[in-house]
Amino acid sequence: MTRFRIPFNKPTCLGYETQYISDSIANSHISGDGLYTHKCHHFLEESLGVRKALLTTSCTHALEMAALLLDIQPGDEVIVPSFTFVSSVNAFVLRGAKPVFADIRPDTLNLDERQLPDLITRKTRAILLVHYAGIACDMDVIMALARQHGIAVVEDAAHAFLSRYNGRFLGTFGELATLSFHETKNFTCGEGGALLINDERLIERAEIIREKGTNRSRFFRGQVDKYTWVDLGSSYLPSDMLAAYLWAQFERASDIQARRRQVWHCYADGLTSWAAKNNAQLPTVPPGIEQSYHMFYLLLPSLKVRSALIAYLKQHEILSVFHYLPLHLSAMGKRFGGKLGDCPVTEDLADRLLRLPFHYHLTPSEQEEVISTLHAFEEWD
Repeated sequence: MTRFRIPFNKPTCLGYETQYISDSIANSHISGDGLYTHKCHHFLEESLGVRKALLTTSCTHALEMAALLLDIQPGDEVIVPSFTFVSSVNAFVLRGAKPVFADIRPDTLNLDERQLPDLITRKTRAILLVHYAGIACDMDVIMALARQHGIAVVEDAAHAFLSRYNGRFLGTFGELATLSFHETKNFTCGEGGALLINDERLIERAEIIREKGTNRSRFFRGQVDKYTWVDLGSSYLPSDMLAAYLWAQFERASDIQARRRQVWHCYADGLTSWAAKNNAQLPTVPPGIEQSYHMFYLLLPSLKVRSALIAYLKQHEILSVFHYLPLHLSAMGKRFGGKLGDCPVTEDLADRLLRLPFHYHLTPSEQEEVISTLHAFEEWD
């Protein structure tokens, strides 16, 4: 594996992670729903104001739980942006749903809410939206349309933990929302996620689905004298050792976010003139949005320029990466009717987006080197 002097990502580790993992082992409870899992649940519920938060083994599994909770059936339609990770779609396809791919806005790269009226049909059961790069979708428009048509909204907030829309945290608008604690995210435990439940009617069933379809949670609360299989489900609980790692980062949430804010604004300040000179676009943050500072990307003039810039940075031992490929043009997407031209903004921007190194441990000198290397790049033609 090629090692870069300035990697794209380094998982956050602040010092107490191993201590808390050792404590979890000493407590003789390293399976799911131990002390540190409950600490993380409480933190998420109190910080965001959600009715219930449940840690999961991944954001993917949280999305699968969402599809089960909404009772998605074969033939149902779920609207989803084509510009997203495959987990956003797979969770619903696994239940037999048909994905209806939506294009994205050219400014925020979020689902284009203006398309929704034409995409909603009598078969539409849910809108799965993604807050790309931690920038909120237009929640006022989306929620109003969903209420008008009686459609559930699921927020894929994998990038957007602690982001706000008009003062309100993302993940608190839809009936359900999901978070990611993958090693590339602001807060990490290597692999992990969470399901956020805003509809109180779904809480008890969510606990059952997460516990392999059993009412085990009710048993441990003393509500039944034994537990048994009562519904569909799977094993979605992460180890309490992973929760211990995550809790160490939740304790330092303000420090992590403050550092990432510095990194984001350093890129924005250092590259504004460069972008104007070279016909590139920096991330757009609309008014009323408080972002999570999850990533910093460039929208370059063409695929050719992006390829040349990736190679140029690689020569300087700096790793930059592109992001999602259009799902509607993938092999699976085409099986659901996707074809070239369906989502023109996605097809264009996916070829031109480049993400820069961005993580808590990125030093000021490393970041300055990334910026100065970009300014030195002249191979535009």
